Amino acid sequence: MSKIRLGFVGVGGMGQMAHLRNYVMTPDCEVVAIAELREKMRGLVQARYGIPRAYADHRDLLKNEQLDGIIAIQPFGIHGQLIPELFAAKVPVITEKPLGRSLEAADTIIAAAKKAKTALYIAYHKRSDPATVHAKALIDQWKRTGEMGALKHVRVTMPPGDWMASGFSQCIHTDDAYPKSKQDPTPAGMDEQTANDHEGFVNYYIHQVNLMRHLFGEDYEVRYADPSGVLMAVQTTSGVAGTLEMATFRTTIDWQEQAFVAFEKGWIRIDLPAPMAIDRPGTVTVFKDPGGKGQAPTTTTPTLPLRHAMRDQAENFIKAIRGEATPLCTAEEARFDLTVAKRYIALMQEGKALKAKSATAAR
Repeated sequence: MSKIRLGFVGVGGMGQMAHLRNYVMTPDCEVVAIAELREKMRGLVQARYGIPRAYADHRDLLKNEQLDGIIAIQPFGIHGQLIPELFAAKVPVITEKPLGRSLEAADTIIAAAKKAKTALYIAYHKRSDPATVHAKALIDQWKRTGEMGALKHVRVTMPPGDWMASGFSQCIHTDDAYPKSKQDPTPAGMDEQTANDHEGFVNYYIHQVNLMRHLFGEDYEVRYADPSGVLMAVQTTSGVAGTLEMATFRTTIDWQEQAFVAFEKGWIRIDLPAPMAIDRPGTVTVFKDPGGKGQAPTTTTPTLPLRHAMRDQAENFIKAIRGEATPLCTAEEARFDLTVAKRYIALMQEGKALKAKSATAAR
């Protein structure tokens, strides 16, 4: 088949380093045009990557280009306004996480995608990491065969650390003034402080919310939110427990993100690299203790290809455009993440209020 023709909307730091550089190295596609509001940035990025055409905004790009797919890397606070406009091209679109600033924005985007009959994918790159792909296949196998007993628990941890891992060392920077854009409204019914808490959680931990759902293979509900913002406890539709541990500690020159999936007779652990690390996959550790006479427990670690999640995510988007199955996250799936965030923040606020009330009563 001919190469997939791609257009980029936004080539700032994440646009360049997390996305553009991976697409220009993918032989099955061609980045034919970019749209970038900042003039100096637009020209320098076009020159570095040899992109044929560059436009001042997405409207000019859509008017002048025949594309097979669009990569739109923008702050999520404007998704509700921008992303629906891109559906006019009638081609698949991928944008950064989360789907939107609020459930209301998410619903606007999903409705527009359905009306345009256009596929939208959300860049939850951890799904494309070779370690996650390997682990997910094994989890699904164990669930299907029952060989390791029932799924009992999923635990995801992501303490703050060096998420960049020198991944922006080759990024183009300019002194262009950053354009101000009208922001989508904050979630309905939230006061300013609650909306800020919601924004922070969505910005930092929505990847882990999504990864947990991906590993469970089913929806879950938030049962407990620690008022200090350290722990979220959940339970799936079928009754499996899960926990998300957030800022329990921090590292300065390391990244220690992990997912732990426990079955009755074994477990699978995924240790993920810093998000911007290049050509470095996560690692998978598998423990089996089937029991029985003469059956010794085993611990194994498969050797995975030296590829990084962002690169494989780019290739998965090309596959999705061609109609092939991939681990990419759909808009409908990504909406679920925002329901989790809203429920988590509500429970955390309740916990804070109860804690304050108890402290007052104790005085």
